[in-house]
Amino acid sequence: MKYVASIIGLMMISLPLSGCLQSSNNSFFSDEPSRIEGEFVTDSMGMPVDIALYESILEMPFDFIFSNVGEDGPEPSIGITSSGCIFFIAMELPMRSCDHGLSWENTRDFTQAPFTSDPYGWVDPVTDRVFNIHMMGLESTWIGWSDNDGESWLGNPHDSGPLPLNDHIKLATGPWTSDGYGIPGTLTPLYDEAVYFCYNKLAGIFCYTSFDGGATFEVGGQIYGLATTNGGLHGAITTAPDGTVYVTPRVETPTVIFSKDNGLTWDTREMGEDVGTPNPRKNSEVATDTNSNAYHIWSGSDFGVYMSHSTDSGESWSQESVRISPVEVISTTFPQIDAGDPGRIAITYLGSENSSELGLPNIDGETWDGNPHFASSNVSYYLYITFSLNALDPNPIFHTLRVSPDPVQIGSICLNSGDCRDIGGSNRNLLDFNDLHIDRDGRVYVAFADGCTSSCAENLNSTAEDSRSRLGSVYYLGNGPSLFESVGMLTEFYPPENI
Repeated sequence: MKYVASIIGLMMISLPLSGCLQSSNNSFFSDEPSRIEGEFVTDSMGMPVDIALYESILEMPFDFIFSNVGEDGPEPSIGITSSGCIFFIAMELPMRSCDHGLSWENTRDFTQAPFTSDPYGWVDPVTDRVFNIHMMGLESTWIGWSDNDGESWLGNPHDSGPLPLNDHIKLATGPWTSDGYGIPGTLTPLYDEAVYFCYNKLAGIFCYTSFDGGATFEVGGQIYGLATTNGGLHGAITTAPDGTVYVTPRVETPTVIFSKDNGLTWDTREMGEDVGTPNPRKNSEVATDTNSNAYHIWSGSDFGVYMSHSTDSGESWSQESVRISPVEVISTTFPQIDAGDPGRIAITYLGSENSSELGLPNIDGETWDGNPHFASSNVSYYLYITFSLNALDPNPIFHTLRVSPDPVQIGSICLNSGDCRDIGGSNRNLLDFNDLHIDRDGRVYVAFADGCTSSCAENLNSTAEDSRSRLGSVYYLGNGPSLFESVGMLTEFYPPENI
């Protein structure tokens, strides 16, 4: 089926597709019901703007296509190669679609991890190398990679630095610099990019740099003396075109850790003291644009999504936090971001508009303040996507769409693995994060796990007990603005009508 989510009322349109199919591995491009509402145009405080002053917004399409990956997909990663193949990596399955999400197949072979305790995936935007990374218990990490769109793989089952107790694994690639590890890195003939691998080991964040494309990690270690509380839990690794590397620790005050010498040394900066963070909390995230400006987003203590930016490669950050999410969205979690050209960003998160539940009893009988960890069955979370094409302006404008027509989760979302609840099954069914990335044309792709499927999605009286699925799901921008200014408006990009 073809689905269109328009910014003009978030109109979901379903058009029949000949050959709408089910593939041999039981994956399919599936139905989502229609819903007419959920569009917001807001300022830096999350407040509605005078739409008459921004008529171009009403003329700009934001059409999203939904795809069912056909497998469980908690903690998904998404990446797109230059050929247009989409990789969705969650659990132990590197799922691939090369027909715009119409069908999916598992590309794993015997060289890849047989099971996972923590999955992660990365597509190198320079080389097209696809990384399929899995934590093996708490002992080591099995890193696999493919240089031919998943047709064949190589892998190393013990590719993670000192053992044991490796957790919360992340990997990314970026350019070599003229300092630190970049000096020998620029001389290596084995791989064009630096490959970074980070994890936590109870006490802090450990980061390593590879000179051979992720086959081995010979240099690195614990990032000492920086913001590594909360067991060293952290967000994704982000690299900028100038080689700056960012890691975000899960701490009370929003913080970024960054390196300008390919991971040899690290520094830290704080921001967001005006809005703070909740407790419990999930990861904050960073994106960088084509000019190496950086954008840091997180859920604030009032459970809105906020942003700080840096225009000097992480040295200084804006201290007046910008609210990205509309004030109508009173509870958020799992924020993710990517950027194209300067000021052009896209953000996704799970959010709720059930403001009538604020102040009422939460799952513990206490007053609910908007924290998803304690939300009752009367709170429903949807998938939101926000665009800004002028995020660096003094007065940025944010276009937000409630993209999912039915809830992604009903009731609480466990944000603290030591305090999850059995409510018809564990409320940690979504695990710890979603993902958002753009392709070479600046087209936005979002990967998430859907907790409310089938009868849960169809029944208006569904409860938290009904919301225990974790179906791998994707939305991508079929028609709308590219995050690269030179591309402009993306042409309609829908799955082929026949296979």
